Amino acid sequence: MAGPRQGPGADPAPMLFVGLTGGIGSGKSTAARMLAELGAVVLDADAFAREAALSSSPRFAEIVGLLGPDIVRPDGELDRAAVAAVVFADPAKLRALEALIHPVVEARVEQELARYAGTDTVVVLDSPLLIPMGTDARCDAVVVVACSPERRLARLLERGMAEDDARARMAAQPSLETIASRADHILDNDGTEAELRDQVRGLWTELKPR
Repeated sequence: MAGPRQGPGADPAPMLFVGLTGGIGSGKSTAARMLAELGAVVLDADAFAREAALSSSPRFAEIVGLLGPDIVRPDGELDRAAVAAVVFADPAKLRALEALIHPVVEARVEQELARYAGTDTVVVLDSPLLIPMGTDARCDAVVVVACSPERRLARLLERGMAEDDARARMAAQPSLETIASRADHILDNDGTEAELRDQVRGLWTELKPR
């Protein structure tokens, strides 16, 4: 991989594509926000997935056909809580839903990456499913936000999530051991936000010159 600029007139270093992942409640989105504050362009895979499930999306009818009409709100959009209740209780339906949504998310990521090709931008993809989707294979660096299950659960309960729902969502995601084995960098978020910020700053110092 090429190094940083060598001086005025030098060609820009290639875009750096960083995958950022971690389990629900790990603080991944907080780390993404901190990286954005430092100058990274952050792509939010969850936001792309929400776009793919809008009533205006070509996949909307297929999603309703898969999960049933009860997941549609009176305004015609999906009731996300109802969707979660269905798919986190039925792993087969969760996989089928992901098969509908993931190609749309992948296409949006490609679209955004094309905007920064040939620049020295650090582009961070914030994605809870970075590794299950195989996107980590394309990344120049993979960053995992690590956190104990107990701390993750406590954070989810603080957000007002029911304990059964929180545990079901956690169980549906890859284990920390699985995703950490693919990591180039691990951010430990069992401590305070200030401690996480210090780690993110150190990570940025390492990533930016690349």
